[in-house]
Amino acid sequence: MANRRCLRTLTLTLTRHDSAVFSSTPSLQLPPPPPLPSPSPPKTLNHRHLYTLPLLSKPSHILCNRQPTWPQHPRHFSSHSGDENDDDEEEEVEDENDDDDGEMGEGSDTENVSASNRVYSAEEKEREAAAIGYKVVGPLQPSDRVFKPLEPVFAVVQIGSHQFKVSNGDCVYTERLKFCEVNDKLILNRVLLLGSTCQTIIGRPTLPDAAVHAVVEEHALDAKVIIFKKKRRKNYRRTKGHRQELTRLRITDIQGIEKPEMPEVGKSEKAASKKPLKVAVAT
Repeated sequence: MANRRCLRTLTLTLTRHDSAVFSSTPSLQLPPPPPLPSPSPPKTLNHRHLYTLPLLSKPSHILCNRQPTWPQHPRHFSSHSGDENDDDEEEEVEDENDDDDGEMGEGSDTENVSASNRVYSAEEKEREAAAIGYKVVGPLQPSDRVFKPLEPVFAVVQIGSHQFKVSNGDCVYTERLKFCEVNDKLILNRVLLLGSTCQTIIGRPTLPDAAVHAVVEEHALDAKVIIFKKKRRKNYRRTKGHRQELTRLRITDIQGIEKPEMPEVGKSEKAASKKPLKVAVAT
């Protein structure tokens, strides 16, 4: 109702102004303006429809063929407009994160596929194995007697980025070694230290004349590790599992140091069990 009153007062002021202008110029004679339509009875309107009311029709000689253009501004009748914007922002952030994860996953998959399909030459295999710290000798033959009894010698070897203290007959788990299969003989040539009961040899950083022989027993997978990522208030949760590939090695021999002789257990016991003989002395 207030809007209609404002429009009515505007039309009355315009008609009075135009009549005063045209009365000052008597040469101009315009037809009398048509009567205004009778006002309709008041109706009950909802506050949401106040901004969608049509404009009242005005005489053409008053407006002079100029229709006013009212700017239309967006109206928010709901008090939760900010929450909707926040939801939209969260959805955009989640989509971006998903796209990033997807791109990273696709890139890593393509790299893994390309690495697995790559064909290595014999020189490249030997070079990469030497960079890790081992050398593949060949498959184990049935006639080879590589397993020996325990010896009082130990060594510290480096395989990749890990160091291990090993002795003859020990079992070691390392990361998956390339270019070797089960029952292959290896030489671990990156020896950092050798020791025994009588001497110790320290490398700077490695010992060139030392070597540790091993046999590949198994290629296996480690226990599963759960990787969980979360970003609070972003509806972002990712759960992945990983099982590391491992290689089990059996140490067979350590070379590069003098090995002391181990006393024979059986003979020592027999010698200790013998009693001194009694000798008769003639008087």
